Amino acid sequence: MHLNDTIARVTERVIERSRPARSAYLDKIARAQDAGVKRAHLTCGNQAHAYAAMGDDKAALVAEEAPNLGIVTAYNDMLSAHQPFKDYPDRIKAAARAAGATAQVAGGVPAMCDGVTQGQTGMELSLFSRDVIALATGVSLSHNTFDAALYLGVCDKIVPGLVIAAATFGHIPGIFVPAGPMTSGLPNDEKAKVRQKFATGEVGRDKLMEAEMASYHGPGTCTFYGTANSNQMLMEFMGLHLPGASFVNPGTPLRDALTDEAARRAAAITAQGNDYRPVSEILDEKAIVNGIVGLMATGGSTNLVIHLPAMARAAGVILDIEDFNDISAATPLMAKVYPNGLADVNHFHAAGGLAYMIGDLLDGGYLHPDTKTIAGDGLALYASEPKLKDGALVWEAGPKESLNDRILRPTADAFQPTGGLRELKGNIGRSVMKVSAVAPEHRVVEAKARVFHDQDAVKTAFKAGEFTEDTVVVVRFQGPKANGMPELHSLTPTLSVLLGRGLKVALVTDGRMSGASGKVPAAIHVSPEAADGGPIAKVRDGDLVRVDAETGLLEVLEADFDARSPVTADLSANETGLGRELFAAFRHHCGQASDGAGTVV
Repeated sequence: MHLNDTIARVTERVIERSRPARSAYLDKIARAQDAGVKRAHLTCGNQAHAYAAMGDDKAALVAEEAPNLGIVTAYNDMLSAHQPFKDYPDRIKAAARAAGATAQVAGGVPAMCDGVTQGQTGMELSLFSRDVIALATGVSLSHNTFDAALYLGVCDKIVPGLVIAAATFGHIPGIFVPAGPMTSGLPNDEKAKVRQKFATGEVGRDKLMEAEMASYHGPGTCTFYGTANSNQMLMEFMGLHLPGASFVNPGTPLRDALTDEAARRAAAITAQGNDYRPVSEILDEKAIVNGIVGLMATGGSTNLVIHLPAMARAAGVILDIEDFNDISAATPLMAKVYPNGLADVNHFHAAGGLAYMIGDLLDGGYLHPDTKTIAGDGLALYASEPKLKDGALVWEAGPKESLNDRILRPTADAFQPTGGLRELKGNIGRSVMKVSAVAPEHRVVEAKARVFHDQDAVKTAFKAGEFTEDTVVVVRFQGPKANGMPELHSLTPTLSVLLGRGLKVALVTDGRMSGASGKVPAAIHVSPEAADGGPIAKVRDGDLVRVDAETGLLEVLEADFDARSPVTADLSANETGLGRELFAAFRHHCGQASDGAGTVV
């Protein structure tokens, strides 16, 4: 199948833009490969410390003939998505022994929940927790005793942080091991209605709590298609999961079999064998472009527009917002999963899921078929799905037709001809908007601005009845340098109510809105940010602003705008409390959101 012209053109542009950085990265990896991961490099004292607690595995570790797998785990039992990881190390160790290998928990990384910190102070640590996770993974693998790594993580910043580290240690193979989504609970649209009623005072906190608990009710990833599930999709499209591993529920025999197989496969692709597959050879320009295609075809999380550039940069690949915009324009939207539909990820998986989607995108020429993956050569392996046959794990061809065309459609009959993301730019800066859940009649807003410096002030103005006309709500000083770039998702119910009242409303912010930005048009990640003196700091109350997702325009329509000086804000309140003081170095040294807001690469 001929590769789509736009996908080919963007890939060549990424390759050319990345040439110096990618070359330097591969040279670094080659030096690490030449040095090898040989435990004989350690002194006897070094090795004794590394093996002291390993019991029956000591002999194999000392002999150095068996591959040794490092487990990096994001386990904690506060995150429903990560609670299942509690028992994974023992499973992995047993499967490794059966495959003639050994495994050790190399280290743990923090994993915070944006659902818990949404609208709270702790959210100001969230984005930079990605960089902390990368650093913690670096510490975990720095002992240099591992021939491959198994990365146990699912949610928002955890997978990107682990990928950054996996690319940095790109001379060793790495497999990402998910835990799967929780079973379906209260439908997401019903939960959203209760949230909106609470925002207007129609129901009390008791009803809100009842709805939230019925939705988030057990172990596993949240079932809406936000950042966590977008991460899982990405790992398959980029070949870092076993095929079909993403959306198998926790605590099932198939989930356990996939975890066992991840350990066996990790042992098989080390340098000791004849199928060496280091991360550096998997995470290349084509794999990353495939990931962006998957993001657009599924209408995935806007957070990945920040995380993917940071992940790619760790592998010497340089992305730009224009790459996302152009790929989105060429990629059909194949899925309708909440918030851009009523289905959840379990329904999506049952309708054919990623196996159907990857197969159809390959047939349509939207994906590079010739990428190297942890499962083998060629992305076509990911058009298959895992099954248990007489207790044995096998892969069979995935469905060739959608099993529910209200959830999943082929590229030839997609929900819309373009993907779920747009770049908006103009005299306010560069931004992105997730339009997959935004109705066409809401994608263009021209109205007066109301300017705020925090999300609580927006809610206060709403409760005071101040929004009575079409409005562009500008929330600035929310970027990474200002306060760590918290998600402003808690504004969604408020702004949705205004939309429901028949007002035209849009959000413009240098903050984030997460993977569940929903039906309100939101120009987010505005760069340069206000704290860096970006033009968004020039906007005034009453300015006429045009937010146009059809033409990609983000403009203040005032003649004197360019001549204005940007305002400043007192950000001292963001500097202390709940650990924010520990993250001062991240805020001071991070890059722009458009470049991934990174601090470690």
